[in-house]
Amino acid sequence: METYIIFLLCLAAFAAGFIDAIVGGGGLIQTPMGLILLPNLPVSTVIGSLKIPAFSGTAFAAFQYLKKVVIQWKILLIMMLLAVPSAFLGSTLLTHVSNDFMKPLLLVVLSLLLVYTYAKKNFGQHEAKDMSPATQILYAVLISIVIGFYDGFIGPGTGSFLVVAFIALMGFDFLHASANAKMVNLATNFGSICLFLSKGKIIWAIAIPMAASNAFGGWLGAKLAINKGNGFIRIFFLVVVIGTLIRFAYDIFYK
Repeated sequence: METYIIFLLCLAAFAAGFIDAIVGGGGLIQTPMGLILLPNLPVSTVIGSLKIPAFSGTAFAAFQYLKKVVIQWKILLIMMLLAVPSAFLGSTLLTHVSNDFMKPLLLVVLSLLLVYTYAKKNFGQHEAKDMSPATQILYAVLISIVIGFYDGFIGPGTGSFLVVAFIALMGFDFLHASANAKMVNLATNFGSICLFLSKGKIIWAIAIPMAASNAFGGWLGAKLAINKGNGFIRIFFLVVVIGTLIRFAYDIFYK
């Protein structure tokens, strides 16, 4: 494979890791670039190979967050354990059917989310929710199963959806939501990797250099998010949601 292709893929991986570490959405850069630069490979092989850098970047970002942000480990471990098989099932389904039918629905959901987040200025500031432990666990189970399956089946915007779920349902602020989202996203990536490994869909000559680039981007993005705080993450979140909207709109209306 030509050196310049590897270089461009690594550049995309770095940018994806940086963005993903702050608020999710790195797949909006990494996935299209992989499909464009590797047109002769099966789509499942490209997606499978890209899961390795996605995992490494998320891991480095998660490590940075864990050093600075308090985590509710009991809830988070439940979510991570459920997210792995959910993502595995989503990726399994992806190998059999197209996910294009979901994109119009996601376009509407993201549009509403964008308007709501922009209009509600205190969205993503800490909001204590009066809920029982059982209710909290129920929300955690729903988030991990639904979004875990989504990540395996569709992918782009998973980190952003996790952030929204932690804010809207669990009452987290943007910083704590991003930290917890990284850990759950780590589990969903692992679930998908298990599936793609079993199918022999990963090209390591592509995955390893991209993983190093994504990890560096994830490390840098997480440090910036922690230093800048909620206001910065909120603005970045709005930008990523707009990017996700454009991506889905293109897929729906121009393909």
